[in-house]
Amino acid sequence: MAKKAVATLQKGEGKAHVKVIKMVKSPKTGAYTFVEEMVLTDEVKNYLAKN
Repeated sequence: MAKKAVATLQKGEGKAHVKVIKMVKSPKTGAYTFVEEMVLTDEVKNYLAKN
């Protein structure tokens, strides 16, 4: 099933999206967490620039 899921992301509108993983520091504990989000290819720099 994994091969089918990957194949469907590469067709049509799936190419316009990118999975972005950003490391964010928690204000409470000070520990770092990873935030994953699907973002349009054109908006990657804006997403990473936001705090």
